[in-house]
Amino acid sequence: MQTCDTPFGTLSVERYPPTRNPTLQAFDAADLYLIQESAEHLEGAAPVLVVNDQFGALAIAMAKAGRAVLSWGDSDMARRALEANLQRNGLPGRSIAFVDSQTTPHPAPGLVLMRVPKSLSLFEDQLSRLTTSIPNGCPVICGSMLKHLPPTAGNLLERLIGPYQASLAWKKARLLRSSFSQEPQVRYTPHATAYSLPDRAAELHNLPGVFARERLDIGTRVLLPEIPKDLQNALIVDLGCGNGALGIEAALRNPQARVHFVDESFAAIASARLNFERSFPGREASYSVADGLVDGLPEPADLILCNPPFHQQQVVGDEIAVRLFQQAHAALKQGGRLIIVGNRHLGYHLRLRKLFGSVQQLAATPKFVVLAAQRR
Repeated sequence: MQTCDTPFGTLSVERYPPTRNPTLQAFDAADLYLIQESAEHLEGAAPVLVVNDQFGALAIAMAKAGRAVLSWGDSDMARRALEANLQRNGLPGRSIAFVDSQTTPHPAPGLVLMRVPKSLSLFEDQLSRLTTSIPNGCPVICGSMLKHLPPTAGNLLERLIGPYQASLAWKKARLLRSSFSQEPQVRYTPHATAYSLPDRAAELHNLPGVFARERLDIGTRVLLPEIPKDLQNALIVDLGCGNGALGIEAALRNPQARVHFVDESFAAIASARLNFERSFPGREASYSVADGLVDGLPEPADLILCNPPFHQQQVVGDEIAVRLFQQAHAALKQGGRLIIVGNRHLGYHLRLRKLFGSVQQLAATPKFVVLAAQRR
């Protein structure tokens, strides 16, 4: 359990999912800087809108300050972290409303506290949506660790919200302070990018914040030719689906198969749904915004496809990938297979061998390797 002191009391927070690395915290200096800054703006009765709260520290601090809070973000894992940390701090579970990234939050807030996300397209999308719902004069305060603050973040903030001031650095964190000073937009349409699957007519649309938004990921490109055919009525899972490229290719190769898309990003699932429905009018698929397969599947899977992430937010490592491998092993039927792609240097074959007993290499490039493991 980690604690941090704030102007509104001491918070007890933990990362989700739990980590083996004791040096990783569930809050950082940017969170603390935003919380300290908020104390100067907590007037009136309007709710506080917290955006991209990684593990709930911002929202819980505002709740401890006695304010109504909305938490808005794209991550189901962040939502789960918030719910768990609410209980750790003696606050009722779900007492803070979570609004997913595909919905514009209401009612109008009196203060916006925002972590600048890793994806600039998501940042732009969120700021644009804010212009449809916040009142003139509403403070919008964005925070980030200096090493993760994109140089153009201030330009976006000024263009969409209003003139801004950058704070002095504090413990390697910085704030961008602004207030809304523009005419509200009547409607806002998210800007989606698009490209085609290799050698296919299927087009992949990518909403703001989706992985590999501008071009097909090179690891995915290596895995696509290794997806098996003629699986009949198999249940195929695209785990960590992003825009759905792997699941859509699997559906093209297996016209009778049932495809299930899973991702912890609300924008990813919205993109995968859009792409599948456009590629296969009238054909059904299923979708889950979830922390991998932690909630299980309705039935054991025949095939799971995965291009696993090697980071959570800005933290690089293999813990998320290993969790996905463990979940996949539990979700496969006997004889079912997990097929993954990964950078050679990550040594995923060793992790898979411990779980499955044996691993087969299906393809390799100088940078990537495609591996298959069968549940016995």
